[in-house]
Parts: sequence; C-alpha cells; structure tokens
Amino acid sequence: MEIDLRYRGNVLVVTLKGELDHHAADKLRQLVEKELDKEIAIHLLFNLPGLTFMDSSGLGVILGRYRRVNAAGGKVGACSLHPYIERLYQMAGLPRIIPVYESEEAALVSLKR
Repeated sequence: MEIDLRYRGNVLVVTLKGELDHHAADKLRQLVEKELDKEIAIHLLFNLPGLTFMDSSGLGVILGRYRRVNAAGGKVGACSLHPYIERLYQMAGLPRIIPVYESEEAALVSLKR
C-alpha cells in the first residue's frame, strides 16, 4: 500500500495505491489522524484511482475520518475511484454521506465551497 498525504489549501488529500486491508488500514488511520491533529486541514479528500482492493477495515477508516472531520465542520469527499472500489463504495451506501467526484480538481472546487 502506498499512501501519499498532501495539502491543497485547507484540504488534506489522501492518495492511495494498492490494497487497503486490515494492516494497511491501521497505518492509514495513524497517518491521517496525525495530519488532522495539526489542524491545517478543514476538509478531507480520498483520491483513489490506484486503490484496487478494500475490505471492511478500509471502509471503517474512511467512515471514522468522516465522523471526525464532519464533527469539526469540514467536508469529506472521494474521487477517481477504481471500478472495483466504486462498486464497493456504492454497496456500502457511502455516497449518501461522502460524495464521489470524477477528478481531484472537481472535488476541490466542491469541498472548498
């Protein structure tokens, strides 16, 4: 699992590549929490074109970060989902609370509103 964290203004962009299983989920949770603790980011964007597998622990990480960011008044989005991940995302009902965008740029415009 490759994890890239970067800021685009007040949005923390989390780009993932590989497989998000139980072991990778723990690492991702710790890294994102550490960045959110810095209080630089208001919003969070999961950019997932290279994520090819995700299990329930990965969904849990995304939902947990959504709860934290939402409670602080921020927004969370996801973009560029791999087809497998998009199906899983849809089946889990996540689009109702975490919108999906076609591209990072489209997501950034919406999140910063």
